[in-house]
Amino acid sequence: MTATQSNLAGLSRYIFRAPRWYASLSLALVFAGITGIVAFDSAYPLDDAWRGVFFIGLPTLVASILTAPLDNALGGRMTSHTASLLALVSELVLIVVLLTAGLLSFLLGYTQEFVLDTLIVGLAAIFALRLFVILAISQRKLRSMIPASIQTVAAAILLFIYSGTLTYLQVGGPFLEVFFARPDHTALQLQDSIYPFDFVLLGVICAIHAAAVIGFVRIIDWPWQSSLGVSVLDFIQGFLGHLAGYSRGLEEFFVDIGEEAVVPVTVLSIRRSNGEEKARFVLPMIHPGPMGDIGGGNLPVRLAETADGLSFAPHATAGHDFNLVTEREVGTICETVEDAVDSIEYTDTATNGLRVTEGEATLTGHAIGDGAVLVNTFSPGCADDVEFSVGLTAASKAQSSGLDDVIVVDAHNCNDGLGGGDIGHIVPGSKRSFDMIGAAETAGELLVDQDQKQLHVGTAWDETVWESEDGIGPLGIRVAVFEVDDDRTAYILFDGNNMEPGLREDILDTLDSVDRAEVMTSDTHIVNTVEAENQIGDGIPDGELIGLVQSLVAEAIADLEPVEAGMATERAEVTVFGNDRTETLASTANAMVPMATGLAAVFLFAVFSVSALLFLIAENVPA
Repeated sequence: MTATQSNLAGLSRYIFRAPRWYASLSLALVFAGITGIVAFDSAYPLDDAWRGVFFIGLPTLVASILTAPLDNALGGRMTSHTASLLALVSELVLIVVLLTAGLLSFLLGYTQEFVLDTLIVGLAAIFALRLFVILAISQRKLRSMIPASIQTVAAAILLFIYSGTLTYLQVGGPFLEVFFARPDHTALQLQDSIYPFDFVLLGVICAIHAAAVIGFVRIIDWPWQSSLGVSVLDFIQGFLGHLAGYSRGLEEFFVDIGEEAVVPVTVLSIRRSNGEEKARFVLPMIHPGPMGDIGGGNLPVRLAETADGLSFAPHATAGHDFNLVTEREVGTICETVEDAVDSIEYTDTATNGLRVTEGEATLTGHAIGDGAVLVNTFSPGCADDVEFSVGLTAASKAQSSGLDDVIVVDAHNCNDGLGGGDIGHIVPGSKRSFDMIGAAETAGELLVDQDQKQLHVGTAWDETVWESEDGIGPLGIRVAVFEVDDDRTAYILFDGNNMEPGLREDILDTLDSVDRAEVMTSDTHIVNTVEAENQIGDGIPDGELIGLVQSLVAEAIADLEPVEAGMATERAEVTVFGNDRTETLASTANAMVPMATGLAAVFLFAVFSVSALLFLIAENVPA
């Protein structure tokens, strides 16, 4: 992940789930009642509260109930919880507008007409707000103006009835006057203050606001369309649909920006003497993202479900450009894994473990037959993803000594979060990339020269008591101990996304029962559904993690037995985000936020200026 991508990930702090519809509606009625007590002046506060609920809360109630069904009937995806929250926010906007107008009238001596004119602007403003939200999160069609107008129309109807406006029209008879002309049934004293032309004016101002909203949306959408060929609204709607659990629209968005790629998939299979698979190391050179179960975010779990033995799926050398665009692509990876397993030739020998350090890179590994496993870390230095080309070059350098299949794992085990300009992305041409490539070449040369003897492997696994919110995925902690000629190496895999600085060293310092060990994380993004930073050790005490690892290593040592192992590599054709697409997406989104903020201020100033101008013109129109 680059600094630009980290800025985008940091925007997740603004994401929240809508409260239950009844919670939003209850708050709306409470606020309406309080406003009624402040705004009205009768002898009975409860009567004032009721008037507030009736005149302010009733339109909110109507909007809360009708918006989602009407929007869904028109092809939208609004939920009842979101609709109620939107109605509550719109009510609060209207309350602020009215209280501000009332305060200005009191301080500056404005007449009641000023407050009513402000009310009309406020009703148009909440229509614009609702339209923008529905366009952004539900549907992009112009028919979204229908559910967006519910709250404004409901308030306008009440205003029409209780202002006695019908009497100005000189239409109807006793029936209409009883139900639609009731100025005497309110303490608002609206009669002789509101005229039929005011409702025409409300419609005109709503049209201006709607045009401003549509223009604003199209302007902020233009950079996305020009650089990526997709709409930002598709991204927002897909993301919120993913959070709500009712849509795979986010994957459809990623398909539109994706590119075809051919990625190596390398498998190390370990089996007992009876042919039963004991463990399986799987390394497809893709990135398990972008989040949750979207794309390849839950890849480690899917690989574990298809393995006969205990599955180890550490992080490959690939960044976010190699995210799978849909969960369906994981099926392609799993099929390729099975093809690789079918082509494996097994051997019962391996070299002793070794550790090579060059610059900031440290590689730990074994040669097994004609293949090798190499795990790279930059700890105690902080680092994030190793780019695809760097890992591919490191594997090629290791193979140049005579090895066939080589697994190069990014241990992904030390990061200090998303802050700062450099978060440790390992890119081609960097000093760290050459450190890693050089260490891989040296390790390959040393492994080829070593004698191989009988391989023993023991495994252990604990799902742990921790959840994804704690930074631990459903695969928990897995340990494999490799023993050759009494030389023991422990490979420890956490199902999580990176690790707090220093924790890896603290774990290794306590493992006296092995000659060397390395700690890895799977980089599963199932722990990053909303929170961008949720590393191993961030929410769990180090002592508890270390104690569990110690017990698992002891359990794996007790499980040691002679085994056969073999490696094979196949290639999978999948659709990934594509070269530089993640960076383009992140930079476009980051640039859009300040641009949209400034543009929104300009649009608000423009529409309110036009509204004020219309009222000045309307003063010269006869009642």
